[in-house]
Amino acid sequence: MSTSSASRPEPAVPSGHLRPALSRVTRPVLPRAARDRIPYGAPLALALFAAVRLAGVAAVIVGARLDGHSAGRILAHSWDSRWYLHIATHGYGRLIWITPTGGVQTDWAFFPLYPLLIRSVTAVLPFVTPGQAALLVAWGAAIVAAYGVYAIGHHLYGRAAATALVALWAVLPHAVELTIAYTESLFAALAAWALYSVLKGRWVWAGALAAAAGLARPTGFAVAVAVCAAAAHEVLSRRGRVPVRLWAGALLAPLGWFGYVLWVGWRTGDPFGGYFRVQSAWDSRFDLGVGAVRFLGALFLHGGGVVYPTALIVIIVCLVLFGLLCLDRAPLALVVFAGVLLLLVVGASGSFSSKPRFLLPVFPLLVPPALALARTWRVRPAQALLVGGALAVVSLLYGAYLLVVAHSPL
Repeated sequence: MSTSSASRPEPAVPSGHLRPALSRVTRPVLPRAARDRIPYGAPLALALFAAVRLAGVAAVIVGARLDGHSAGRILAHSWDSRWYLHIATHGYGRLIWITPTGGVQTDWAFFPLYPLLIRSVTAVLPFVTPGQAALLVAWGAAIVAAYGVYAIGHHLYGRAAATALVALWAVLPHAVELTIAYTESLFAALAAWALYSVLKGRWVWAGALAAAAGLARPTGFAVAVAVCAAAAHEVLSRRGRVPVRLWAGALLAPLGWFGYVLWVGWRTGDPFGGYFRVQSAWDSRFDLGVGAVRFLGALFLHGGGVVYPTALIVIIVCLVLFGLLCLDRAPLALVVFAGVLLLLVVGASGSFSSKPRFLLPVFPLLVPPALALARTWRVRPAQALLVGGALAVVSLLYGAYLLVVAHSPL
């Protein structure tokens, strides 16, 4: 794997007397500050992402009406969304669920950043309900995340590959869950910009964003590990001659995750083990995949409809893509982030149908197919469009099925 953050150059513009005229015609007129900060082609990629995901929301709305359900309730009040909305409205420690087996599940299992943002939106916009605020945060974060994904792709591989990277991320089978009241889009946004900051050498920003990611999801730990691993590599390669801001970023990165874990431990009376006991009540623990293997055994024996076999296929594809990402010599921060998050998801117990959702933020896994799609676009654009269109149709239909028809946990 490569640790270089140097971008791959775009093809040079042909020289000649027509070059100034062509530049004036083909390039938008923007202020210089905007030209320096916005990667070329980003607006088109973001428009493509927004169009696909809005089509996904429209498919859910149509499916909900045909099925006689409320689309707003499906988008903003499904499964874990209800816990986040309750925390945003009433705070922690007020919602407890007793499972049929006698387990006690509490709201301390849910990290605080998303409910805090929901509460902030309702405070600024009092006419907005908590459910609407949750969707506004999720949709806004999804766009910010797509921009971060594009910025990384553009920095490393150029405009065509960056656009393909965003497009593939938009048409993942479970991408509809980026537009419901869940934390995946928020976590993906923080992770993408933390990794981009690492590639650009902005260590304090990287550490601060990693700390925020650690307050968004339990898997935010993966962002902190990626930032610290990249910082450690810089220290070793430069024999300790690194700026103070690198040390500051590395120290900041894990503070969000550790801070919340210790807070939950303090509230439960067990500073170092309380949080993990809370998660165990949700059947969420790291068991090196033992629980997942047992579930797969039952799946092969008794079957599992559509959702569970699809989840298994998604996990297998992600494992293959991780191998390709390593062979592609991707930057260390991307490889570590993808590897740690993949390990956390695959090696943890819990609802098997939720694992593809947990893998949504692992956009670096899409780098190898994005590079292949960009190459195909240059020589056979019709074939690339056909592949992209087919993936989009599958994503829209499966997303609507997942939210409206299937009753498996999200």
